[in-house]
Amino acid sequence: MFRLFDFSLKISGFPMKKAQSEFASILAIPAVSYPDYIASKQTEIAHFHLANNSFYRALHGSDSFTNWTDLPVLTKKDLQQPLQDRLSKGYTIKNTFVNKTSGSSGDPFIFAKDKYSHAITWASYFYRFGWYGIDFNTSYQARFYGIPLESIGYYKERLKDFLGNRYRFPIFDLSDSFLEKVLQKFRNSSFDYINGYTSSIVLFAKFLKSRDIILKEICPTLKVCMVTSEMLFEEDKRLLETQFGIPVVNEYGASELDLIAFQNPEGEWQINSETLFVEILDDNNRPLPYGQEGRIVITSLYNKAHPFIRYDIGDIGSLDESSTAKKPILKNLIGRTNDVAVLPSGKKAPGLTFYYITKSIIEDDGNVKEFIIKQVKPDIFEIDYVSTTELSQQQITKTEEAISLYLEKGLTFIFNRKATLARSKRGKLKQFQSLL
Repeated sequence: MFRLFDFSLKISGFPMKKAQSEFASILAIPAVSYPDYIASKQTEIAHFHLANNSFYRALHGSDSFTNWTDLPVLTKKDLQQPLQDRLSKGYTIKNTFVNKTSGSSGDPFIFAKDKYSHAITWASYFYRFGWYGIDFNTSYQARFYGIPLESIGYYKERLKDFLGNRYRFPIFDLSDSFLEKVLQKFRNSSFDYINGYTSSIVLFAKFLKSRDIILKEICPTLKVCMVTSEMLFEEDKRLLETQFGIPVVNEYGASELDLIAFQNPEGEWQINSETLFVEILDDNNRPLPYGQEGRIVITSLYNKAHPFIRYDIGDIGSLDESSTAKKPILKNLIGRTNDVAVLPSGKKAPGLTFYYITKSIIEDDGNVKEFIIKQVKPDIFEIDYVSTTELSQQQITKTEEAISLYLEKGLTFIFNRKATLARSKRGKLKQFQSLL
């Protein structure tokens, strides 16, 4: 059988056979030897960039290092300069894989991976999706993603969809009339899995619930749903599993790196320790023990074209106490460091705290489809929401009381009913945003 997806990677110059062979050898390393593997790859990639990358050498201030923690923590702002100035010796824009981050953190930049590094990224995807019986060559994907609207970008993505054996549902229009068309496509197609942005897939599940439809009953080939790019709350996961009738898997990744964590069949959010090294740091860049929350800082162990060494991805989370070098487990992912609300008292609260508290109250009757929260002043927050009918005063009061109880009193909330919510150019929904 002709494997179109594998062929598309091969003609793009990605050495998949070599990458998959090395990935398999990494998986075979015994747990007792794994700390040595990680340490050797850390040393190798750091020495490579100090010797071959003038941007990274200048950032560090030296061409050598003694301790890993002596190396600088790389921020997104450090990378907001021409890509050509950040590439290692021997690598160019033409002989690497070049892409742009989504900008969901507020600091977009262009990055590069060498072809071999990107091939290992794909090997990582193949392996983890394989846990659920998904083969990119043969499994048909229902894809809930944004798409460029200009003609060249649009047709380029459509070609990639064809090569990737997937059908894309653009998520800029999520009206009931559009979701009816989505439902009809599921009736007439043999999709194997769903993949895409959390908020869009959750909205589709709510649409199914309003019509008392279980998706697997009308599309029996469905095996699993993978959600990515946005927070998945436990009650939303239960909704998806109920309305889709299939397991729901939570994915955490970054285009400039790889899959960072992927929910394994045991329900654990397993960190990718084959191609990445993940640290949790405090505000002074000191590593924190397992179980403590801090900044997620990641090293790409294979990317020689561009340094991602001790790279602060902009998220806050913690590793589980049961973690090992070979099998680190992401205990929780709280949100982005720039999504923290600073309250009048000086207290700092992750913005998703507001979202979580509010969500539990105003969505309980199925009236509210989606909502986002914006901090416009230290004591003033706006809640934009999409609903069938306007929120009742009782719901508004309950929301205000809950936030006073869990956070602090004296905060003002302005509720704005909207026909639709603003999404990024790629279709992501930013659930909390501080405008301060």
